[in-house]
Amino acid sequence: MYTRFNILPALTATLAFGGLFFATPAHAQGTTSGGKTAIVRDALPTTGTVKSRLGDIELKNGYPTSATASKIFDDIDFQRACQAYLWALPLTSFVQWQQEQVQKFGAGNLDYVDYLTFQDKLGLLTANATTPYIMAFPNMSKTGPLVFEIPKGATAGGIADFWQRPITDTGQTGPDKGQGGKYLILGPDDEEIHPEGYYVFRSPTINVFSGHRVLDPDPTKLRGLINSLKIYPYSQRENPAPTRHISPNGRKWSGEQPRGIAYWKSLSKIINQEPVHERDRIMMGMLQPLGIEKGKPFNPTERQKKIMTEASQVGEVMARTIAYDKRFKNVKVWPTRQWEISLFMKETSQEAPYYTQVDERTSWFYEAVGVSVGMMGRTVGAGQVYLEATKDKNGHWLDGSKSYSIRVPANAPVAQFWSFTVYDNETRCFVNTGVQPDRSSRNDIVKNADGTVDLYFAPTAPAGKPKSNWIKTIPGKGWFSYFRLYGPTKPYFDRSWVLSDIEELK
Repeated sequence: MYTRFNILPALTATLAFGGLFFATPAHAQGTTSGGKTAIVRDALPTTGTVKSRLGDIELKNGYPTSATASKIFDDIDFQRACQAYLWALPLTSFVQWQQEQVQKFGAGNLDYVDYLTFQDKLGLLTANATTPYIMAFPNMSKTGPLVFEIPKGATAGGIADFWQRPITDTGQTGPDKGQGGKYLILGPDDEEIHPEGYYVFRSPTINVFSGHRVLDPDPTKLRGLINSLKIYPYSQRENPAPTRHISPNGRKWSGEQPRGIAYWKSLSKIINQEPVHERDRIMMGMLQPLGIEKGKPFNPTERQKKIMTEASQVGEVMARTIAYDKRFKNVKVWPTRQWEISLFMKETSQEAPYYTQVDERTSWFYEAVGVSVGMMGRTVGAGQVYLEATKDKNGHWLDGSKSYSIRVPANAPVAQFWSFTVYDNETRCFVNTGVQPDRSSRNDIVKNADGTVDLYFAPTAPAGKPKSNWIKTIPGKGWFSYFRLYGPTKPYFDRSWVLSDIEELK
């Protein structure tokens, strides 16, 4: 379970667009009974003008004028909508993906979609291009408690609630430790049961996410493990229906959060499905003036639509800034390098000791989907580490028009393999060049005599360099890269192995 904290009052007090700035008025000084001068700082004029980021704000006899009140209410609602955009990112991301599986692929409530190829994964936020993904988004209001069967073998994954908080890992980093097992997930209001032979967990949301990666490189074993992943209602455990596995089969889809008014429609829809948690009650109050309220349809006025459409744009710019220009303390892996820890939350619950990690979860969930204990990069020899670069060695944003290289040092600290993947900074999906957007130690790449590997990023293959070591980029677009370590080993944790920066080729 997660710890609940109320931090939103502090957030709203420091929003980016609402601060007022005034000169100290003439009457701000006074004399105390002891003869000393007292300063009343930042006092509002009784009648007069306040200079602010919103322009001139007029007061008359201590009250806001009609024009001021209108301006202030518009800005209050705009500020709240911008912050609500950031707050809702993990929720709206899962809603979008769930909807795409149903509408684009025809997936049922208990069906898995198997993303096996580069083309299958084109809509997936910061996917890896090496291992397959198997994903489902069941709604338990239709089924009651659900059983998830995980096969024995090299899999890694988990089950999460719709705020993207893990309920449990599965596979190698789960309680089955790669030996397989049955996971029973109870809904928020289901009766507490603990039948023998099941790993039992409770979801705080009605909708859940079941996501898995198969790590075995053998194609036959890989297919067998995928087909052995099952979902069915606990009530049908004696004779469950076969679990369907569906392929995207080349159909276009998008896991990006919706934009404009569609973002708010999506948010309103899921709020009406899910329980409201104590942590989120203040934000729910902020959403009310925007026309989003649990138990009510979303029918925004033209004024609300205008404000919320603009807020979705500004909110996304905020999210990009928080994600790509991270300002978290100690986010850099090595002080002298540009590489940053992409998944920088302290806990998978998204909670720090005294606050919810709003910016840290914004950074991750704008770029990516899903969290598990194994993804936190804490276990020597198991799980994954996600390192991110948005800038080159000199601190300049990575540019798809330019040519770059990087040297991966020998003896990379991995028990399994490493991979380099390039993403479009607008879609957060693979750069869509029609060719594989990554290279990994599992690929047939050219190594140097000393065991190092040189990789190249450019619109065209650099002359005289091995094409197998080149990742294509798109002129006129920015990009960023994830360097993944599967099964990170001790030289990563003690930082004795250091990854080079991406350097522009002159």
